[in-house]
Amino acid sequence: MSRGFSNSFFSLLLLAITLAVTTSATPVVQVRDNLVRLPTAKRFNLTGSGTLLARDQARVRKLRARASAKIAGVEFVEDAVGSVPADNQAVDYVVNVGVGTPATTSDSLLVDTGSSNTWVGAGKAYVRTSSSTQTRDRVSVTYGSGSFSGTEFTDTVSLGDGLTITGQSIGVASRSQGFDGVDGILGIGPTDLTVGTLSPDTRTSIPTVTDNLFAQGTIPSDLVAVSFEPTNSPEVTNGELTFGGTDSSKFTGSITFAPLTRTSPASEFFGINQSIRYGTSTSILSNTAGIVDTGTTLTLIATDALQRYQRATGAVLDNATGLLRLTQAQFQNLQSLFFTINGATFELTPNAQIWPRALNTAIGGNANSIYLIVGDIGTPSGEGLDFINGLTFLERFYAVFDSTNKRVGFATTPFTDATTN
Repeated sequence: MSRGFSNSFFSLLLLAITLAVTTSATPVVQVRDNLVRLPTAKRFNLTGSGTLLARDQARVRKLRARASAKIAGVEFVEDAVGSVPADNQAVDYVVNVGVGTPATTSDSLLVDTGSSNTWVGAGKAYVRTSSSTQTRDRVSVTYGSGSFSGTEFTDTVSLGDGLTITGQSIGVASRSQGFDGVDGILGIGPTDLTVGTLSPDTRTSIPTVTDNLFAQGTIPSDLVAVSFEPTNSPEVTNGELTFGGTDSSKFTGSITFAPLTRTSPASEFFGINQSIRYGTSTSILSNTAGIVDTGTTLTLIATDALQRYQRATGAVLDNATGLLRLTQAQFQNLQSLFFTINGATFELTPNAQIWPRALNTAIGGNANSIYLIVGDIGTPSGEGLDFINGLTFLERFYAVFDSTNKRVGFATTPFTDATTN
């Protein structure tokens, strides 16, 4: 999808949610160039005894186990995989939405492309209004760093002045763990991820917010695009989430699309195939399947691929953070990582490969150390989910999650080569 393609949507409504980072600000809807922008927030919260890497690895285990259970047609057993402390939530992006008629509360929901249930009640209590209808179903979802269970309702969800989704199915939590400071999740992953989350209707899928925006004619395509920006502080505006089309002001050049992978279990998510090279000739990961996920902080690769990356960079494992650590001299010699996706190459520069040094102490690290944002996914290559392009990757590239055409797109941005970190 090119800039010209996105411009062709100007006669239609594109719903864009601009990411800001002031949690106390009242959302103000702005309309410009047929885009509707609603301020939201970036949240940095790493507490508990687990490391940032441990949190991401726990999420991978949950994603993999749930997908494998779905493929096998068996019930997902929560105790079958390990977890980390439930208050360990790392870096998340949140959007404020209203629920009810009129919307009696403004719920702060995590934006997650790796899950598809939308639910509330972790913080503020859900208030029933004239548009609230309780269903017969219970609902339950387990994530890497938390879980919730409760009752499924249908209700009106408001994303801004006059922008409403009627009859949206939402979970209302009676129990939740790991969601301090937020009210729930806005799940915008593939719809089939909701199968098995309801009871007794275990085989029923739940249309996502994006699905219903499209079905109700609010947006022209079942698509969501994300634009994040790297920052060394959690207190700055840093991006945009766009429903229904793309925002050409947020990327450079054209968008390269890759079809969703057919390799399981990555195929259950927004999964693609890619290869990774370090510098001019060092292969890190041959062409294989993985996923693109806003709910994962780091960029994770298979264990054997990480070993090759570690040898190439000369990094050592830092026990305090679980991340690879470089000396200043090694950083000066660090080469780019090249991600090849459907024939196009995307360069993760040396600066883009390191954790923002101003935030080192926030992850339990030394203020003067240099940590790499590429981590161990926890399993060897060839397992069907060999990488996750997480937030640290998405802060450098524009991404488009296109459910209509079953593909994921990427483009460079003005921040691809930034030296922010």
